[in-house]
Amino acid sequence: MPYIKEEDYERAEREPENSGELNFCLTTIVQDYLKRVGKRYQNMNDIIGALEGCKIEFYRRVVAPYEDTKIKENGDVYQERTKE
Repeated sequence: MPYIKEEDYERAEREPENSGELNFCLTTIVQDYLKRVGKRYQNMNDIIGALEGCKIEFYRRVVAPYEDTKIKENGDVYQERTKE
């Protein structure tokens, strides 16, 4: 868990400016949700599933296309290499 200055909490929850603040923002959303729905295994498992689904979708929709563009620009490290 990132530890940010207390005076930055309110802004970081709305507009995180770095990875630590983004982690803080997501953590507070999860904590608030868990407080509302209750601390039960099913609810905690649902949170983990939602976070994992979000991560996978972000990778599929944003990261992978970006990487494909960079492969075209710079070449692919996974190409077959010929031994000389």
